[in-house]
Amino acid sequence: MAETLPKKESVAFAILTNLTFWVLIAIVAGALLGHYAPEIAVSMKLIGDWFIKIIKIFIAPIIFLTIVLGISGMGDLKKVGRIGVKSLIYFEIVTTFALAIGVAVAVLIQPGKIDKTNLSVQDPSLYTSGKTDFSWLQFFLDNLTLQVLIAAIVVGIALNYYSKRQQVVDAFYVCSKYVFRALKIVMYLAPLGAFGGMAFTVGKFGLHTLIPLGKLMLTMYITMGLFVFVVLGSILRYYKIRILDFLGYIKAELLLVLGTSSSESALPNLMEKLEKMGCSKSVVGLVVPTGYSFNLDGTSIYLSMAVIFLAQLYDVHLTFGEILTVIGLLMVTSKGAAGVTGSGFIVLASTLTAIHKIPVEGLAFLLGVDKFMSEARAITNFIGNGVAAIVISKNEGEFSDFGNDIRKLKNL
Repeated sequence: MAETLPKKESVAFAILTNLTFWVLIAIVAGALLGHYAPEIAVSMKLIGDWFIKIIKIFIAPIIFLTIVLGISGMGDLKKVGRIGVKSLIYFEIVTTFALAIGVAVAVLIQPGKIDKTNLSVQDPSLYTSGKTDFSWLQFFLDNLTLQVLIAAIVVGIALNYYSKRQQVVDAFYVCSKYVFRALKIVMYLAPLGAFGGMAFTVGKFGLHTLIPLGKLMLTMYITMGLFVFVVLGSILRYYKIRILDFLGYIKAELLLVLGTSSSESALPNLMEKLEKMGCSKSVVGLVVPTGYSFNLDGTSIYLSMAVIFLAQLYDVHLTFGEILTVIGLLMVTSKGAAGVTGSGFIVLASTLTAIHKIPVEGLAFLLGVDKFMSEARAITNFIGNGVAAIVISKNEGEFSDFGNDIRKLKNL
């Protein structure tokens, strides 16, 4: 019989071998290095970037394999179409709600009513020069996730008409098993990625840059917190799941997103955990990748709040009709704020250009603190896509009973 560790030692061993613990330590260490040795910290960007690049290698094959296996396993193409339509309707409703909340809170708290003479100014020419009109073609060409999603749907549908379908499916299943096994090994590097990302952010921009725009940042974080706990929490409560239980279940992934400022870094793990929780593999495979392009709750809140912030900063009065125009524009253009670094600013620039009242140069005031707000955007987007998969799975009757008590799964 194996020797059992004493209780205190077993608890300490469990903590020291927990990846979440080391990611948290890495985030704190990165922030401290960035504050006390900014020049060294900035050079740590390479570590964070390399980790995200490695993770991105896995995203395309995981999405492709998961969707192909899911669709071929359904056998009912009408069901595939139904899930797709339900997902898009859900995405549009929730993101529109997020846009409205961002506008409402910004109008109420007025984070832009500050003296802009003390604000740090960055160069916004990268985002304001050239063509700023939204293009669906460019959106598709820049979005690898969406390209893989469409390719996988086509292959999955085609397999349903192929006579030797099972042989191909079996081969894909073996590939999927090895891809996830390799990903599990790579995830041991997560603390390094979190350390590099946080060290660079604090070292490059400095905590002192937060003070002038502290009101905007505080308003942003409060708004996203309200959205997660009130809106998404209410949606989950309808399906008899507590938001705190769900957040506890994905806490390791949330810390990784916090450290790297990228929701993509934890996408594969989120898909795997949603399946363990009880969501159908096919639903997860369709909803989550699509959500990374069309269900950007955090980004929607940020974009709408940023427009109102800049209007207040320049003392530009927006009528109720103009505010509705802003929401309407962002309902379309916010869908292009995925997949490309800096795309959020391009979306903002195109929206401000369309309004013709707020100076586009105002983006210069946001650039300095944008990196500190990207964590909140990424985390909110991440949680929103997890909730979307649960909702569609529940709605389709594709949620197993085992996942109903999520607290049993927290240590998986």
